[in-house]
Amino acid sequence: MNKSNFLIVALVVILGAVLSSVFIVDEREKVLVLRFGAVKSVKDEPGLAFKLPWPDTVVRYDDRILSLDVEPLEVTPLDDRRLVVDAFARYRISDVEQFREATGAGGEQAIAVASRRLDSILRSQTREILGSVSSNDILSSDRAALMLRIRNGAIQNARAVGLEVIDVRLKRTDLPTDNLGATFERMRAEREREATDERARGNEAAQRVRAQADRTVVELTSEARREAEVVRGEADAERNAIFAESYGRDVEFFEFYRSLNAYRSALQAGNSSMVLSPDSEFFNYLKSSGDLSGQ
Repeated sequence: MNKSNFLIVALVVILGAVLSSVFIVDEREKVLVLRFGAVKSVKDEPGLAFKLPWPDTVVRYDDRILSLDVEPLEVTPLDDRRLVVDAFARYRISDVEQFREATGAGGEQAIAVASRRLDSILRSQTREILGSVSSNDILSSDRAALMLRIRNGAIQNARAVGLEVIDVRLKRTDLPTDNLGATFERMRAEREREATDERARGNEAAQRVRAQADRTVVELTSEARREAEVVRGEADAERNAIFAESYGRDVEFFEFYRSLNAYRSALQAGNSSMVLSPDSEFFNYLKSSGDLSGQ
């Protein structure tokens, strides 16, 4: 009976030893096997793994890509225009052995320690990079290049503690609350100055256009008048030539035509009165045919 109890106890001890020697590595994690606190091996392949049952302990680390929201921090660019920057990063614990040596953390505590270390690195890099440029560079399209510089600097510093920085982004870049009023006033004054300059340039251009238009009008009008006078002179000359030719062909008909025009102009309807001698040459063509034949 004592022998069977001993066998049962031995089997239980052996079974316990075997079970404590076997552990499972999840595909989402990496595992350190420690022996008396020193790193014995690193298990990064998912599946079953083995260790010594008593002196060895297992420390697990998350192998997934983690995110970190950096607390908003205030930076001072080259132009002393303070800005509040809000950033976030994507990272993972790439070298668990180095991370263990640098921080001494493991398990659930590892993520909190990694977040604090990386937060300190990112804050330092953000202040250093953004402090070397102007606020206009930070607020412009050059911000993508600045984020790349921050990420590259963080990669070097994070690698020393076993962390791999995958990406860094600036979520928000604002002015401090106490500076908003003065900044808006300065921006408004700059926009008003630019608007005044634009209006002045527009008025100057309008004056040039008006002056050119007035000059063109005067030149066209003068040219038209000159051409009109030339045409009128040529017409008068042609008319006089026709009159002279007509007079030369039939003097009496020409005098008759001129007298009709004189009658048309003088004998118009109205209250006008004319006092002339009956023997006046003006009435030559108003006399009867008998009178005409007697002349």
